[in-house]
Amino acid sequence: MSSATREPRIHAAPLTGRGWLNTGGRSLSLEALRGKFVLLDFWTFCCINCLHVLDELRELEERYADVLVIVGVHSPKFAHEADPDALRAAVARYGVSHPVLDDPTLTTWSAYGARAWPTLVLVDPAGSVVAHLSGEGHAHGLDVLLRELVAEHEAAGTLHRGDGPYVPPAPEPGALHFPGKIAALPGGTLLVSDSAHHQIVELEGDLVTERRRFGSGARALADGVAGDCAFNEPQGLAVLPAAVAEAVGYDVIIADTVNHALRGLNLADGSVRTVAGTGSQLRERGGAGAALSQALSSPWDVAWFDGAVLVAMAGIHQLWRFDPVAGTIGVAAGTSAEGLKDGDGSVAHFAQPSGLAAAADGGRLWVADSEVSALRHVTVDASAATGSVDRYRVGTDVGAGLFEFGHVDGPAAAALMQHPLGVTELPDGSIAVCDTYNGAIRRFDPATREVSTLAQGLAEPSDCIVDVSGAEPVLIVVESAAHRITRVAIPPSAQQVRGEAIAVERAATPLSRGSARLRIEFAPPAGQKMDDRFGDPTWLTVSSSPPDLLTAGAGSAEGLIRELAFAPGIDAGVLHISVQAAACDGDPVTGEVPEFAACHLYQQDWGIPVTLGPDGPGELTLPLRAV
Repeated sequence: MSSATREPRIHAAPLTGRGWLNTGGRSLSLEALRGKFVLLDFWTFCCINCLHVLDELRELEERYADVLVIVGVHSPKFAHEADPDALRAAVARYGVSHPVLDDPTLTTWSAYGARAWPTLVLVDPAGSVVAHLSGEGHAHGLDVLLRELVAEHEAAGTLHRGDGPYVPPAPEPGALHFPGKIAALPGGTLLVSDSAHHQIVELEGDLVTERRRFGSGARALADGVAGDCAFNEPQGLAVLPAAVAEAVGYDVIIADTVNHALRGLNLADGSVRTVAGTGSQLRERGGAGAALSQALSSPWDVAWFDGAVLVAMAGIHQLWRFDPVAGTIGVAAGTSAEGLKDGDGSVAHFAQPSGLAAAADGGRLWVADSEVSALRHVTVDASAATGSVDRYRVGTDVGAGLFEFGHVDGPAAAALMQHPLGVTELPDGSIAVCDTYNGAIRRFDPATREVSTLAQGLAEPSDCIVDVSGAEPVLIVVESAAHRITRVAIPPSAQQVRGEAIAVERAATPLSRGSARLRIEFAPPAGQKMDDRFGDPTWLTVSSSPPDLLTAGAGSAEGLIRELAFAPGIDAGVLHISVQAAACDGDPVTGEVPEFAACHLYQQDWGIPVTLGPDGPGELTLPLRAV
């Protein structure tokens, strides 16, 4: 972006919050950072898009280490995320290597006009805001802008090179570091994804003794045996049926989350190989074809169901189906819109599905749908073609929406959870849910449709399986934030919890009661132009909760402007907005396109709480801006 088209200079607001992490106990201010570029990353650790941005920024952070300070501004969505100990654990879990401001009351979030997670704000060495961005995929644009601005400020003498204020925390001792998922192996041992160590560990039945490890421990994507292979924050594990394993040459499927890949583990020789994914993050909202040619997006869990491996594709809010014998993969259910909507796979909405478990009879797949704090299920229409999105039907058992969560037992229609990550079937056919942010194991009884609490006081339980090797069945639970595997009794009767519902603390956006114009702002970064070779390169999808909030303006169509009309008698709700814009390398003035030009897809999803009134503004403007 040239100086003439850059945003007007706005003085950056103070950084206000409860405290700081990764600074050695010091508080930071923009005044103290004057002379450096400061990139504010507004994030919350539940959000998969925020985790994508953390990884996108690692290379930028290294390249501009002497002139750029990234500051993570943690502005929580869920109540649990406002706990300072939970935030400290998340910063360690995801390897955040820059200072983090704890902003539990969203003070700094509000001061910078953030409306979505993630949001990026670039402040120049003079203390002025020079870019404001929403969503993922902005690392390239930031690189272009920083190269230009570094030269300008160096020439003006306003740039001060040198080390930044980051102070790494002391490493935590222990064999496991934020383990994620667990699976039982046929020989009686257990396989655990040791996510923050970037390894897979085989444990004996005592849950402590290690038999062997797979992975070098480095953040990398590498095939090979034992210590030669490498993972990047692996999560889900699924043991293949014996006949399938013999046919494909590996026994276990691993969701290698940050590598955006599925890996196959051969237990006999300890070898690991990539079986799906390219190692690059999928930027589209779907796909299908040869598994090794298809990009994926943060696969979080895997389960054998309906003759294939179903994948919780958390990064794009879908379920995918991987056929290990055919070597193909594609969307099984979900439009990629983030939300809670039941129905056929072609119309259903998920919100960061993160836990899968197939029923013992094979009749349904249970889904922990984390961002809507829901327990969902998938059933099969056997009359539909294998692999078709019309083959699967999605239903909801517990959960109410993106901004409704808590710890409430009782009838499933009124029960609430908080960001569950794991699920398994109990011996009696009821379902145990790792209610992660409530630190609890919850039980859903499909017969009575009642929800109860089996255990509390756990440290972010992220997965569980049933152990029937003893006199009484017990749950083996991954206590991720405690870095351990724990046995939890399955009591004959459930303990009831009468808690309270929790509403998200985000302030609602006021709008005019009758109608409003939605406008998405987007400009390609320097060196790119809108890719209009095949028509309008933008796509806008709008829906609402409740669905009848909108009488006009819902649906999907080209364009970045939409006229919305609101139903009379409804004064509040949530607008669900999803946008895509495509740009390609080239000169926006002359239209010239370089040889081997690359195309870039920019996209963002928003869930905007709104209140409607006679004095509300008639326009809602949201920035999808590349720099």
